[in-house]
Amino acid sequence: MPIRLDIKKKLSVSSERVKSVDIHPTESWALAALYSGNVTIWDYESGSNVKTFEVSELPVRCAKFITRKQWIVCSSDDMRIRVYNYNTMEKIKDFEGHSDYIRYVEVHPSLPYFLTSSDDMTIKLWDWDRGFENTQFFEGHSHYVMMVRFNPKDTNTFASASLDRSIKVWGLGSPVPHYTLEGHERGVNCIDYYPSGDKPYILSGADDRTVKIWDYQTKSIVHSLDGHSHNICSVMFHPKLPLICSASEDGTVRLWQSTTYRAETTLNYGMERAWALAATRETTKLAIGFDEGCVVIELGSDDPVVSMDGTGKVVWAKNNEIQTTTVRGLAGAVDDEDALPDGERLPVIPRDLGACELYPQAIKHNCNGRFIAVCGDGEYIIYTAQALRNKAFGQAIDFVWSATGTGDYAIRESTNRVKFFKNFKESRAIKPATASADALFGGHLLGVKGGDSAVLFYDWDSGEFVRKIDVAPKEIYWSDAGNLVLIACADSAYVLSYNAATTASAIAMGQLSPEDGVDGSFDLLYEISDNITSGEWVGDCFLYCNSSGRLNYSVGGKIQTLVHLDTNSSGATTHRILGYLAKEDRVYLVDKSLNIVSYKIMLAVLQYQTAVMRGDFDAANELLAVIPEAEYTTIARFLESQGFKEEALEVTTDDDHKFDLSLELGKIAIAHGLMEEIPPDEKNSIDTMAKWKKLSDAALKISDFELTEACSLASDDFPGLLLLYSAVGNFDGMEALAAAAQKKGKTNVAFIAYLLTGNVEACANLLIDTNRLPEAAFFARTYLPSRVEEIVSLWKADLSKVSETAANALADPKSSPDLFPDLDVALQVEQMFLAQREATKATGISASDYPTAKDDLELDLIALVKSQAVAAPPPPPPPAPPAPPAPPAAPPAPPAPPAPPSDEPPENPFAAVDDPVDDAAAKAAEKAEADRRAREAAAAAERRRAEAEAKRLAEEAAAAEAASLAAEEAAAAEAARLAAEAAAAEAARIAAEEAAVAEAARIAAEDDDLNDFGDDW
Repeated sequence: MPIRLDIKKKLSVSSERVKSVDIHPTESWALAALYSGNVTIWDYESGSNVKTFEVSELPVRCAKFITRKQWIVCSSDDMRIRVYNYNTMEKIKDFEGHSDYIRYVEVHPSLPYFLTSSDDMTIKLWDWDRGFENTQFFEGHSHYVMMVRFNPKDTNTFASASLDRSIKVWGLGSPVPHYTLEGHERGVNCIDYYPSGDKPYILSGADDRTVKIWDYQTKSIVHSLDGHSHNICSVMFHPKLPLICSASEDGTVRLWQSTTYRAETTLNYGMERAWALAATRETTKLAIGFDEGCVVIELGSDDPVVSMDGTGKVVWAKNNEIQTTTVRGLAGAVDDEDALPDGERLPVIPRDLGACELYPQAIKHNCNGRFIAVCGDGEYIIYTAQALRNKAFGQAIDFVWSATGTGDYAIRESTNRVKFFKNFKESRAIKPATASADALFGGHLLGVKGGDSAVLFYDWDSGEFVRKIDVAPKEIYWSDAGNLVLIACADSAYVLSYNAATTASAIAMGQLSPEDGVDGSFDLLYEISDNITSGEWVGDCFLYCNSSGRLNYSVGGKIQTLVHLDTNSSGATTHRILGYLAKEDRVYLVDKSLNIVSYKIMLAVLQYQTAVMRGDFDAANELLAVIPEAEYTTIARFLESQGFKEEALEVTTDDDHKFDLSLELGKIAIAHGLMEEIPPDEKNSIDTMAKWKKLSDAALKISDFELTEACSLASDDFPGLLLLYSAVGNFDGMEALAAAAQKKGKTNVAFIAYLLTGNVEACANLLIDTNRLPEAAFFARTYLPSRVEEIVSLWKADLSKVSETAANALADPKSSPDLFPDLDVALQVEQMFLAQREATKATGISASDYPTAKDDLELDLIALVKSQAVAAPPPPPPPAPPAPPAPPAAPPAPPAPPAPPSDEPPENPFAAVDDPVDDAAAKAAEKAEADRRAREAAAAAERRRAEAEAKRLAEEAAAAEAASLAAEEAAAAEAARLAAEAAAAEAARIAAEEAAVAEAARIAAEDDDLNDFGDDW
């Protein structure tokens, strides 16, 4: 049977002629040496150009990766060898290698050597640890040496191909060949060694259009492959697949089975001649170099051929070799100091089971792990898992195991025939009710993928049709109990419940529909919107890897991410799930290189989460008792995601998580208690400060101002304290805030706090200390006129360092008093302000005075002081001179002047002598009445001042209006005068012109009279 290989084109780029290709073993890179003199690295996953090296102006015939040094080595037709670092693109070495074209470069797999072959008919060995010294020289061919290859079984020997029609085998210690293989009729262009050690084969391709397989021990030709119609340029044994690949100048690449030598397929991409091939043992990729570009293809899947049973025994295939190991106990216990961390590669020790007769493309354990089925080449072989003894075999396109019977399985013989086997014996065959059966899926029911994008389920025992579901599955996963099934499709997955009792009853009673099967056998539970690449049921929880490299698990449709896995350059996952061991609470994964890793996932945690999703809290509480406290935070986060925040707060042991939950639930006291327990060495951390801020905001929402203040002080939240103190009127707190903010360098907050407390001196000093001298000068002009001269002098001194002219332009009250009007009044206002501040410093101003005190903010104190000075009575006139002596008679005495009005009430003549208590009350009443009258008098004076000011402003406005009208009238008169003058000038001009015309007419008349000689002349 042929090897079923799904060939996918990964990269196809156009370029100059590609003379050599190579594939990086770990990166998704293809290296191409071009006839244009460049070397290019392509990413075959993304299709992008990674790097391009401009090597030479002449063709580059060969380029190879040296991955352990992160180099590329290339040879060109200028006979030089160049070495570059492919990460930094630095040129490591450039030297002349041969006296003619260099055809090939071969890197030693382990030693610091590489070989070069040339048209000068020689081979040279170079040692890069000795500065790329030519340490050995091999001569013996009589024509161009086209290629050299190291023997992977014995790396001290290598073979060379030459146009002298021979293949020579050499040793590193001898300058002459060990022996020569002859058999080609024309020049040999290419050779390769068999990659495994079990066959002593050399592969060769020549201009005689044949590919030959040689046994280098017997020095004979094993087989000759014909089929190409032109010279063969490159041949190789694929290092991972049982294939022989050959590239020819006829433009095709042929693939042959390496054991039967059967021609598998022929590839022709229409890019003219094929020159080079490359592959690696890590992947199934094949790179091909053509005249018109480079192509990278994938031959089948590069997923590992591996399976694990329920006890931790792992079996995998490497080519035809079957190996086994066990992963039990390798990760170590959780409390073990030597336990491997999650994601660390397990140190597995493989054991060879033997060789398989066919090329394995899939390996599957049966339900109890006693047998394994190896599938490939259209055949299957069932072996015992312990000793690889053959139990059964046959031909099949697909093979699947039943989930219950030890020897129960099914095969797909063709697109319309499926066979059932019971205890390794055929029991029945069916024709699926679909146009084409494309695949089989094992489990508690047999799944058949139909060509009409549907899956059909059949009962294992009776072969009866159970149900058709209209989806196109990639894979189907059954739970161990058989009550749940997940159908993974291209971009989503569907979880269904399966009612086995209903199905068995319907089959037993014959209640089956040929079109619909059994009604009620499946019910859709939920959908997972993810691209699942591999998975495993653990109870009712489904563990899976998705295409983007995440290990997730789903409980009741809720997705939780366990870990982010490694991905390739295109972002695709490189791992698949092997299985889950409940005794070790670990899930095991394997990558494409058969490296096995594990992650801790407690079964009890998964069961607890499943119980919560079902709403079975009694069972969940019972399971919680057996879960270690180390997993409580995981449980709490799950509960929080499901909306059970109260329960999460009770369960969690993580202080950060508990703090967040307590704030969300409004339990401020718990959060405050957690903050008080923070160790001293963490009190000043950024995270702690952020928590205090969160707690402060939460306390402020519930108007707990005391806790808000404490949190803000602990977190140095000066803006918050400013808001709090200004809102609640905390004068002492504002003063303390100003000092603390200034000390911590928060000058903006300090300035506002000083200003709100009336400490204008500190405000000015703060501006001076921070070198904000212009602001300080203007601040002093408004609030501290007594310090204007001092601050302006500081401003001048500072500004003079920049511009002396600008500094001299600044004015101060001493040198330019005319530029500071009313400065004396401002100084009086400053003293009044300072006196009032001193008087109210002890008690402050009561909030009850706000309705009257708020109007004081609008007062113009300078204008008020000036108006009071104007309203004061003038001083008394000087005394009159003494009167002349009066007549002797004395005038009557003048009446006594009236007593000045008094604010005191008239004395009550009948009032008795007051006792001390009544006297104090009376004095208090008198003081209150005096204060009231003083306020009324001040208000009356203010009203009079305002009325006088309004009257003055009205008079000034009237005078201004009159002046404006007068100016307008004067302007109108002036305009009339100018118009009259203009009219008179125009009239004079016209009169002058008329006079000139009349004078000209007169002169003309006189001339006529003089020239009039009459008729008798």
